[in-house]
Amino acid sequence: MRALPLRPTFVWLEITGFCNLNCRHCYANSSPQGTHGDMTGADWLRVIDELNGMGVRDVQFIGGEPTLHPGLPGFVRRARRHDMRVEVFSNMTHLRPEVWEVLRLPGVRLAFSYYSDDAGDHDEVTDARGAHARTRTNVERGRALGIEMRGSVIDVIHGQRARGAEQELLQLGIRDVRTDRIRPFGRGAGGAYPDVSGLCGMCGRAKFAISPDGYVWPCVFARWMNLGNVHEQSLQAIYGGVAMRAARAELEAVFPASAVRAGPTCLPDCNPAFETCGPQTVCAPDASCGPTADSSRPAPSRSVRYYNPGVSGTGC
Repeated sequence: MRALPLRPTFVWLEITGFCNLNCRHCYANSSPQGTHGDMTGADWLRVIDELNGMGVRDVQFIGGEPTLHPGLPGFVRRARRHDMRVEVFSNMTHLRPEVWEVLRLPGVRLAFSYYSDDAGDHDEVTDARGAHARTRTNVERGRALGIEMRGSVIDVIHGQRARGAEQELLQLGIRDVRTDRIRPFGRGAGGAYPDVSGLCGMCGRAKFAISPDGYVWPCVFARWMNLGNVHEQSLQAIYGGVAMRAARAELEAVFPASAVRAGPTCLPDCNPAFETCGPQTVCAPDASCGPTADSSRPAPSRSVRYYNPGVSGTGC
């Protein structure tokens, strides 16, 4: 058995599947047709309280576009009441005044996607005309407000000026710029079935993710590994349950202990720590960097199958 931590310290809270953009590489398949799921505001507050009881110190609010969820400010405040460190990952195109307010709280960080210093590239990746201009304007506003921010650059399309994006963000005063690759999930998989080999091997160890419908996954990329639902079980029971142990066992069979880091993975949206720079980071010389903590709808069916090792594509 590899010497990797099990006590949960970091959790992705995917509070919505709704997004105003339609990025061609989105691992979550988020879009304007997505919804906030069936998790109520009270459900999310209860989950945050449970996470605190489990000792989780770092959370990242994601989506979809989390800033479009009306409950986000209250969720951030509840997490900070428990002294959790918070990161909100946004496309930075639509931030309400109440969102700007909580982003200025101590212990809160804002992460955002940025694809090019060329507006055409950025807008092509996001499938939204004017997205680059809105994002850049809000990056400048965040800087003016003194909000701690980091940029994430992903090279998605042929000829994209990703290096130009890195340099532009540094010139805008962002002292922490990460680079990442397309993950082979959702639209980023190009129609292929999800495969465990596309993961990092540390899923479900010290971290996990919760979906807009309350399903728990080992990480945001392992979405077919459905481990339980917070409407039906406590998080403690799910994290220590049979399905989670089966998921870890399958990952250990695919990823030898020698190939998996015992510490942070150094990938921008796989990293459960806030403290150290990873090798993908493009930091300014004076930077002090820290990695990532990534509508109507029918009622969800409770017949959704839970994770069964060896069966790809089942679950949520």
